[in-house]
Amino acid sequence: MNAIEDTRHWLERAVIGLNLCPFAKAVHVKEQIRWVESPAEDPEQLLEDLVRELQFLAAADPASVETTLLIHPRALTDFLEYNDFLDVADVAVESLGLAGVLQVASFHPDYQFAGTAPDDVENLSNRSPYPTLHLLREASIDEAVAAFPEAASIYERNIETLRRLGIQGWHALMAGPGEPPPG
Repeated sequence: MNAIEDTRHWLERAVIGLNLCPFAKAVHVKEQIRWVESPAEDPEQLLEDLVRELQFLAAADPASVETTLLIHPRALTDFLEYNDFLDVADVAVESLGLAGVLQVASFHPDYQFAGTAPDDVENLSNRSPYPTLHLLREASIDEAVAAFPEAASIYERNIETLRRLGIQGWHALMAGPGEPPPG
């Protein structure tokens, strides 16, 4: 298991390759993504890593580090526990005085939007190889949205893209080099 390599593969193939996030390619090409694999095995340890990474990102020069992917393959592998932890993450942002400065987006291998079935294709838009907390600068989000007039339509466009691709197409896309798709 190489969590960073697998997550980079997912970012390049799915997030950038399918243009699920039109803002991801630029920071990836400029190498402004901080890739961190947490050794945490429980929520308390993960919270410590999250706080450290929030502080790091807040202090970092955006030209060098625009965003952070905090990958935690051994903590919160259960989606419902992970989803509950997102409230803890929001409290951490607020308690550090970073509300309005940074925010946390969520990705998980079993991601499921409310009101969807586990195998609904739209869930793929937030499914990553490992549980991942994406730390983002709010100012950068505002700039990106201002530069992309159809930002509100991204979610709907992603759903259309994923429906056209289908589950088998997703598996084929995510297969590693020289590796047959699962199923």
